Amino acid sequence: MFSRYERFTAAVFSILRSIRKIERDEMERYGLNGAVVQYLTAMARRPQGVTAAELSELCDKDKAAVSRAVAELAREGLVCRAAEEGRAYRAPICLTEKGRELAERLIGRATLAVALAGESISAEERQVLYPALSRIAARLEQLGREGLPEQEWEERSDERT
Repeated sequence: MFSRYERFTAAVFSILRSIRKIERDEMERYGLNGAVVQYLTAMARRPQGVTAAELSELCDKDKAAVSRAVAELAREGLVCRAAEEGRAYRAPICLTEKGRELAERLIGRATLAVALAGESISAEERQVLYPALSRIAARLEQLGREGLPEQEWEERSDERT
């Protein structure tokens, strides 16, 4: 029998792997890396622009990954940056018209993917699922920051499976 940990991590990794494949497939037609989907959709929600540091935080990506992605998006004419000399990292990054159009298309495609993936889930199940996932994510983030307590799992045998 699979433990809760194995079932949970297998499901989460399967979802993530599928999302990344869909992102790669969608972006292939534009000659872009699939990883830029997150950046484009995050910037679409902030028409006033975001700094690279903010984008790093929003997308939970390291600064080097953000810098590479922004450079790629700029080369393709999808983003622009009003940088002062020597202060590019703090300058707001904005979508160009071409970038906004692509981001809106990607948001539509992502919405379609989520809708199709959740077809077998009722509205009532969805009302439980998303808040539960949010609480699990928040608690795992907290445990990641603070570390696991020293207690052994056997002490909580009521939650083993």
